[in-house]
Amino acid sequence: MKAYPLKFSPVFSYRLWGGEKLKTVLNKEYSENNIGESWEISDVKNSETVVSEGVFKGKTLRDLIKEFKGDFLGDKVYQQFGNEFPLLIKFIDAKTPLSIQVHPSNEIAKERHNSFGKNEMWYVMEADKDAELIVGFDKELDKESYKKHLKEGSILEVLHHEKVSKGDTFYIPTGRVHAIGAGVLLAEIQQTSDITYRIYDYDRVDAKTGKLRDLHNDLAIDVIDFKPYKEYKTSYNTTNASNKLVHSPYFKTNILIVENRVEKDYSNLDSFVIYICVEGSLELNFENKIYLFKKGETILLPASIDKIEFNSLSKNSKLLEVYL
Repeated sequence: MKAYPLKFSPVFSYRLWGGEKLKTVLNKEYSENNIGESWEISDVKNSETVVSEGVFKGKTLRDLIKEFKGDFLGDKVYQQFGNEFPLLIKFIDAKTPLSIQVHPSNEIAKERHNSFGKNEMWYVMEADKDAELIVGFDKELDKESYKKHLKEGSILEVLHHEKVSKGDTFYIPTGRVHAIGAGVLLAEIQQTSDITYRIYDYDRVDAKTGKLRDLHNDLAIDVIDFKPYKEYKTSYNTTNASNKLVHSPYFKTNILIVENRVEKDYSNLDSFVIYICVEGSLELNFENKIYLFKKGETILLPASIDKIEFNSLSKNSKLLEVYL
């Protein structure tokens, strides 16, 4: 495989809560209103992203995996996932709040939907004043007390609300009730899955359909983790290196601060690597070819690439570094 760093053409998704920040902050190009999600790297059926430049232009992830197998994914990753790409990378812009929701585990998602589960993480890129996320519960509930709050419309009172700012990071394991609040722009890293159980949606009518959106409380009740946790936000360091952000069984994410020049050597890593630029702009140098890389862009390195170099073009450049 004559590998090179790959950029993909995003797939844009209408959402009733979507705003304009994907366009105004991240410089995405689209004409539709209420675009809430930019799917940067996706193997989800009917929403596959394709390579945007170079000799592989127009190819999907599945095309590249079938052709190059372990050279593209990494041998251990290919052994585990075969021709399926295991991660989905998104940017999400919430002008109004998302529904309160929860995701099923691998086992339940496989049994019910023949899908992966949906463990995910969020990195906040921009947040309006007093913007918040909902993550988990503030007090312990059981199924009956939870159903009572749902019926009475008081579910928001027992959920954990957390005000957020740029750089805040949260891991959302399956079973954890959550929602992105109004005024938040974030990067989302998740397993390849589009399975979401919506449990509360503010009785909103979707202007596109003229209808209330479906709720999935019968499905959700068996997957919710009702236990409250002391801390929901992920703490991390910010030195000029790869700093651990979220390491889970499903993906590992580091934050990389690039102040001048940073060299990366992946000779000992048997996995593809994804970079998400969350701040600033950089040059990525691979085999003496320069790839420009700015906030709101995503690059995938096939597993056969061992060495690259970043040079910062702005005062404060930050990347999320993702691999298996």
